[in-house]
Amino acid sequence: MSDQQDDPEQLTLVPSPAPRRRAPRARPTPEVAAELPVARVVVDSGLVHLDKPFDYAVTQDLDELVVPGCRVKVRFAGRLVDGFVVDRLAATEHGGRLAPVAKVVSSEVALTPEVMALARQVADRYAGSLGDVLRLAIPPRHAAAEKAARLVPPEGLPEGGDEAWADYERGAALVAALRAGESPRVWWSAVPGDDPALSVAQAVLATLASGRGAIVCVPDVRDVARWDEVFSAVLGDGRHVVLTAAQKPAARYRAFLAAARGDVRVVLGTRAAAFAPVADLGLVAMWDEGDDLYAEPRAPYPHTREVMLLRASAGAALLVGGYARTAEGQSLVESGWCTEVVADRQTRRTAWPQLLVTDGVAAGSAPVRLPGEVFAAIRRTTGPVLIQVPRRGYRESLACQQCRQPARCEACQGPLVQRAAGSTVVCRWCSLEHPHWRCSHCQGTRLRSPVVGALRTAEEYARAFPGVEVVTSGGATVLDTVPPGRVIVLSTPGAEPHVEGGYDLVVLMDTWLMLARDDVRVEEESHRRWFNALALAAPGASAVAVGETAQLQALVRADPTGFAVRELAARAETHLPPTARLAAIDAPDDVLAELAARPWTPHTEVLGPVPVDPRVPDGDQRLILRSPRREGAALAAALKAYAAERSAAKLSLPRIQVDPSSF
Repeated sequence: MSDQQDDPEQLTLVPSPAPRRRAPRARPTPEVAAELPVARVVVDSGLVHLDKPFDYAVTQDLDELVVPGCRVKVRFAGRLVDGFVVDRLAATEHGGRLAPVAKVVSSEVALTPEVMALARQVADRYAGSLGDVLRLAIPPRHAAAEKAARLVPPEGLPEGGDEAWADYERGAALVAALRAGESPRVWWSAVPGDDPALSVAQAVLATLASGRGAIVCVPDVRDVARWDEVFSAVLGDGRHVVLTAAQKPAARYRAFLAAARGDVRVVLGTRAAAFAPVADLGLVAMWDEGDDLYAEPRAPYPHTREVMLLRASAGAALLVGGYARTAEGQSLVESGWCTEVVADRQTRRTAWPQLLVTDGVAAGSAPVRLPGEVFAAIRRTTGPVLIQVPRRGYRESLACQQCRQPARCEACQGPLVQRAAGSTVVCRWCSLEHPHWRCSHCQGTRLRSPVVGALRTAEEYARAFPGVEVVTSGGATVLDTVPPGRVIVLSTPGAEPHVEGGYDLVVLMDTWLMLARDDVRVEEESHRRWFNALALAAPGASAVAVGETAQLQALVRADPTGFAVRELAARAETHLPPTARLAAIDAPDDVLAELAARPWTPHTEVLGPVPVDPRVPDGDQRLILRSPRREGAALAAALKAYAAERSAAKLSLPRIQVDPSSF
């Protein structure tokens, strides 16, 4: 080879021939099903402006798998998304060619027509999307649960009675109507003594005897555990399932499938059970419907009570009970939409403990936090004592001992607290420690606590009664039960443990503090918690409330219904739910300015805006829309249309709550 050939600068580069591109093979178009070739699918798109079903083609290979109610995957906006088949059709109104159903995730019927109709109603009621409601109604799939053996309930039904309803007018008639297949709608004012779980279980058994199913909702998993035992004893094992959001995925989906398949006809649970697909639903029951745990914290924020009312409107019987009654319940009674089941006056006065009200000012031999009347009442008892304290912590509010000005953080001006005995004072907002605090007003260095929590109160009771065991319940440590005997239980509202036979004495501490919260439902919620605590007393027990007598007359008279009547009248005067429809919208200033100027319904009032959280500078604002109840559906539809407009424009969506539980 010559030197010229070896020199790279003398080489001539010849480009390689371009590779031949093969024409893509034409994929054969799959043949569609011969009959009902169209599947109508509810797509989980997450987009409000696309809140409607879409049609897809059903291919022959998926024909037998695509059934109404099953889970599928379809191509939507260029990606595979989940969906539910709601119907099979012979033709579509869509003009073009339909995309095929990509995959059948499971042929198990997870979405029944009844639940689909209910979800649509809930979405319209709360200005939300169907997809959001279905995420609340149907738990995630668990493949192993689908393959597990089905539940087989025992043959026949145990004998049922109505003895738990003997103290109530129309109680026996209610059970008889359920057994006869009728659908009464009842608001039940329970009295202490009988276990409410037993009363509801007998109503459920009567419903089963008529060949129908039932759904029962209670506030939390602690209640579910107690009621589950009673239901097993009354209905027999295997005739009901428990359904809560706290269950493990497999257990929750297995319970859901048992109801969807018709293996069981009774579902007991928390708010997650309100959408249960019970076949031949004959009764929906709910206990303590004023509990704030029934307010769903996820969009569209439905309340379990409203979901149950919608199910009752579709033909099921309704049984809502509690020791207290909300304004919403009283509104339905006064309108005649439902009837009430109550005990006569003498039975009510006998069942509730005799209540003494004291302002705690009178001097006595007890510590400052222990009024003389409370001290004497505890001394007279030989059994368990329940003391309800509004707050859980130690010293949850601090002020200067000298000038009484609230103690504030030097950095953020937040309130100072003391978490435990001997601990350093810290800021509740930023957690900055203040070991050497000094008042900015008078330069004082001593602190006082106008608001004392349960932990500090427990220390004071332990010093006052050194020979008595003192336990606390609340926060992260909630006791379900305490053994009977000489014990003092300090509990925050809602965390009161049960004791066999009931408490000898119930004490309601600092009732003024519960009424001082800034909330439109504060009186209703406070009375509900007080009545629930008093209901834990033993027959013939006594009770003491520390507060103003004028504010506690409903407790003194043992008259929760009378309080509900007055609360409803006050709501009517101020045009608040349930006499009006309210919508709270949280968004930045510029969005709310547009909303305030937007026409809504003819009589909608615009209130605000106000800061959602005053502690957050430049945070979201809240606008309130208030309309007459007759225009509630139109207001919800207008809010949904507004959200759809912003969704189509790819703008952030405001947080919309219709009839929020607190505002």
